[in-house]
Amino acid sequence: MIDIKILRNNPEIIQKTLHNKVTKWVDLDRVIELDVQRIALGQDLDALRMRRNDISSQMGQGKPEPHILSEAKEIKEKIQSLEPEFEKVEAEFYALYKKIPNIPTADTPIGLTEEENVMVKQWGKIREFNFPVKNHAEIGEIRGWIDKERAANVAGSRFAYLKWDLVKLQFALIQWVMDSLSDSRVLTSIIDEHELNVSNKPFVPVLPPYMIKTAPYDAMDRLEPREDRYKIEGQDLWLQGSAEHVLGSMHAGEIFAESEMPVRYLGYATSFRGEAGTYGKDMEGIIRVHQFDKLEMESFSTAETAHDEHLLFSGIQEWLMQQLEIPYQKLQKCTFDIGKPNAKGSDIEAWLPGQSQYRETHTADYMTDYQSRRLQTRVRRSTGDVELIHTNDATAFACGRALVAIMENYQNEDCTVTVPKVLRNYIGGKERI
Repeated sequence: MIDIKILRNNPEIIQKTLHNKVTKWVDLDRVIELDVQRIALGQDLDALRMRRNDISSQMGQGKPEPHILSEAKEIKEKIQSLEPEFEKVEAEFYALYKKIPNIPTADTPIGLTEEENVMVKQWGKIREFNFPVKNHAEIGEIRGWIDKERAANVAGSRFAYLKWDLVKLQFALIQWVMDSLSDSRVLTSIIDEHELNVSNKPFVPVLPPYMIKTAPYDAMDRLEPREDRYKIEGQDLWLQGSAEHVLGSMHAGEIFAESEMPVRYLGYATSFRGEAGTYGKDMEGIIRVHQFDKLEMESFSTAETAHDEHLLFSGIQEWLMQQLEIPYQKLQKCTFDIGKPNAKGSDIEAWLPGQSQYRETHTADYMTDYQSRRLQTRVRRSTGDVELIHTNDATAFACGRALVAIMENYQNEDCTVTVPKVLRNYIGGKERI
């Protein structure tokens, strides 16, 4: 959630945010009205309870006067009348208040459609092929690496069996990324290249739970849209839609020491999404499936270092793509496209020869203290002050889309795939699969 002080002191900032993020489901006037009502009701209840306590003290000193007994009865009735009213107003207020999106950073481009995202960089030379290019689905079928037909018989549409060397290539990718982001020397080189003022503290590899309770999912502001989530029938559990959902919530209610900052995690999880509203889109291959494996970066940091932390995550994404030698473009996402809890966001899109276009493979999200306010994840500064931490999350690799980019960019005429140099030591020295 946003800071309540902004709602009370600078509602025009929120109104501007609602416009720039094209947020039509928040009635700001109603939110402000409810806040005023709950403050007034809360003050009335506090005054009544204080007077009740005074009367209780008098009663403890002996037999009270009849008018005191009458007043005590009247106060009890007023409290019983006001409490349900206060609870109703407060419940409505918080239901609307938490719908207010995060305020974009000053350098986030203002745009009212995703077409207004800003392309800030292109990297790599697009390969020229001397044979007809195939897409990853065709290569996967010919090599026997992707079997969606049998997966449909077992689990339905938008699932796939991955087999043979494609599986080995995925685990090679995972191990390489974990080794790289656990190495402070790699992080130092990225920090120096981008001139960032952040620590070179390595990422901690994590295998997180694949399920999450409703309360932390909602507090992370990642539960919606619910039609895209999988609920476990009869239980207060959901299948997580990305590793950051269970990484960002793992320290709820905790207070870090400033000396621990930043805390960085690299989580690997099989994730699940309903892909609601995408019927007929990307039905071929493994670009848009219900189940996918993902390496996700998550960090907790202080307010003054968090923006550079976001730039570090974005720099890591570029470094990973450059090491794989896959052409890409980087987009600075506009206010419409960054998402409700985001203050800033960027995407990396890989060039896919089989589609003759760039497709998203990475996203980096900067949340400021929007998530930590509800999670109550804080840091105790060296001064003794306790503050909300700031969160960042970003894709290291969505494994399926990474495999797609490798298969299409490194394909050979016989439908074998050349292994990127940085992965060969992780796949038994193979140069082709």
